[in-house]
Amino acid sequence: MRIRRKPGVEEKLLAQTQYVIDPNRLQQTWSHFFTNDHPVHAELGTGKGRFITTLAQRNPDVNYVGVERVPEVLWQCVKKAVDLNLRNVAFLWMDVQDLPSLAHKGKWERIYLNFSDPWPKRRHAKRRLTHPSFLSIYEQLLVPGGEIFLKTDNAGFFEYSLNQVADRDYRLRAITLNLHESEWREDNIMTEYEEKFSKKGQPIYRFEARLRT
Repeated sequence: MRIRRKPGVEEKLLAQTQYVIDPNRLQQTWSHFFTNDHPVHAELGTGKGRFITTLAQRNPDVNYVGVERVPEVLWQCVKKAVDLNLRNVAFLWMDVQDLPSLAHKGKWERIYLNFSDPWPKRRHAKRRLTHPSFLSIYEQLLVPGGEIFLKTDNAGFFEYSLNQVADRDYRLRAITLNLHESEWREDNIMTEYEEKFSKKGQPIYRFEARLRT
């Protein structure tokens, strides 16, 4: 889906220094930035922000970092955080492939991949966020025993992701081919995209992968 560029959005983001982190100027560790030692969870690709802001509301003892490269999308997330006056969420305006530059700022305990672009053509496999090159990045960022939680509506991407994770040093669990009919539905927070497609009866696929310690 093409995102329509909106003038002034980048300036608005840069003005929200409480929520939007310039990765080139992040001098602090995450514990210093959030002024506490709570665990840090990250969502890579935030959508419109319902998921991460709902998590932040439900779990005040967890800090959340949303990573998004498209300013118009990120601005919708930031507005939600501002409106809710959240103190345990921040956003990185950057590409996922550049995240290794922040690995020394402190480790994350969990990464959420929600409805990532499946890049279905084989020649585009390296762009998938579960390609081995991206999994290597996550392993630099996660604590020992850290987790990846994935949701998607794309069966091909789900199968590909399961295979890639299974080939590495992860323990798979909570695998379901129909999340909204599974035992994990009660605690599920739907993204805007997920709600749209689940209303059409489209199954949502999900798994959890935990790094072995």
